[in-house]
Amino acid sequence: MTQNIYDLANELDRTIRLLPEYKAVEEAKQAIEADADAKAVFEEYLAFQTELQGLMQAGQMPNPDMQKRMEEISQKVQDNSLLADYFAKQQQLSIYMADVEKIIFSPLRDLL
Repeated sequence: MTQNIYDLANELDRTIRLLPEYKAVEEAKQAIEADADAKAVFEEYLAFQTELQGLMQAGQMPNPDMQKRMEEISQKVQDNSLLADYFAKQQQLSIYMADVEKIIFSPLRDLL
């Protein structure tokens, strides 16, 4: 192979950033950053996700209070049009990323 695998990976990085779906997520994120309410809810969501992941990595399940907080934060996200738009656009981008992941990891699956 004449082309370095790292060059290919960097080219893939640049190409992903040019996708309309990527740009849509980027613009939605900028809209969140420009809106104080949306930004506060987004930061609350991210902090809660980090807390939840830490719990699960420690082998613990969310208690009823955590589940209630999860529902409340989810509702705040759904009620904010900027956040709802961001997550919808992120979902569209994730379809591409899942396809790319399948292709990239195909050689490793062949080894199993």
